[in-house]
Amino acid sequence: MRQDSEASATADWIARAPRVAERSAPTTQDGFLALVEAATPVVLRGLVESWPVVAAGRRGTAALADCLRGYDGGKPLGLMAGDPAIGGRFFYRDDFSGFNFERAQIPLPLLLEALLRAEGQDEPPALYAGASTAAEHFPGWTRDHPLPLPVGDAQARLWIGNGSRVSAHYDMASNIAAVAAGRRRVVLFPPEQAANLYVGPLDMTMAGQPTSMVDLERPDLTRFPRFAAAQAAAQVAELGPGDAIYIPAMWWHEIRADGPLNLLVNYWWTRGTSDAPFAALVHAILAVRDRPAAERAAMREWFDHYVFGEDAARVADHLPPAVRGILGPPSPERDERIRGYLLRMLGAGQP
Repeated sequence: MRQDSEASATADWIARAPRVAERSAPTTQDGFLALVEAATPVVLRGLVESWPVVAAGRRGTAALADCLRGYDGGKPLGLMAGDPAIGGRFFYRDDFSGFNFERAQIPLPLLLEALLRAEGQDEPPALYAGASTAAEHFPGWTRDHPLPLPVGDAQARLWIGNGSRVSAHYDMASNIAAVAAGRRRVVLFPPEQAANLYVGPLDMTMAGQPTSMVDLERPDLTRFPRFAAAQAAAQVAELGPGDAIYIPAMWWHEIRADGPLNLLVNYWWTRGTSDAPFAALVHAILAVRDRPAAERAAMREWFDHYVFGEDAARVADHLPPAVRGILGPPSPERDERIRGYLLRMLGAGQP
């Protein structure tokens, strides 16, 4: 494929980047919690090697398609489809008038038929159906493909397509991503590299999370000079069928998929409340960023005191428990009280 040859000629820095550390899968709850608490990416080689779908994929694309059809629940999948000219990179149009792909809903049999038909083409269209939950779309999947890690009630989500690249982005959730067919290359950057990744629009995104504007395979260091620092901090994982990777929350990652019919299965889970910290960031842009410097400095002290400081969870200890209100310890009741307080404030305007 043209996409593969171009990438190999232009992504030399990725080939030279340090590899993500590998380890055997933890066998206990404590071992898994230690892996998560370390908050650094880890490759779990061969984690899902025993899955039936992995065996089907090794027999070829036709066998893999047959395996997937056997789990079809009849509910259409969300599809992203791009012209061959995009080379599998789903992104913005040059003038930011939209995206370089179209969205549609497609039944699984039609998607598989299109992928098999495109297999022999020199320049196939880019087809990608992502984040389809097993519970809604693939009944019986979880029964036959259990994840051998204690991720609680995290749902299996299937990502089916051909050659594609999902631009560098972060997720607010921790992530186990397992390759069931094809190959995946994951390029990762720690959270502190956000400023060097030249993040795109926050409120115009391809899949919910903002993405880096840098084309990792063809980085323009004249336009994005700070990306050189991000390159120096990058880690890379090469994954084949049966392999998995743990991606901590807030780590930036670009995922490249190769193979005419490839499949990734991932599991997201969060710790703490389900509320998105990203919403707090966006509101801070409105409420704090453009105030005078002295006021911003004062608000920084408030944020450190109430949110980021080591003693933030104990700042109300001098108050009787009955009047600590939204400063009380975590609980479903406190969380609902905070949400209600925010809704009243936002509805009436900031005091």
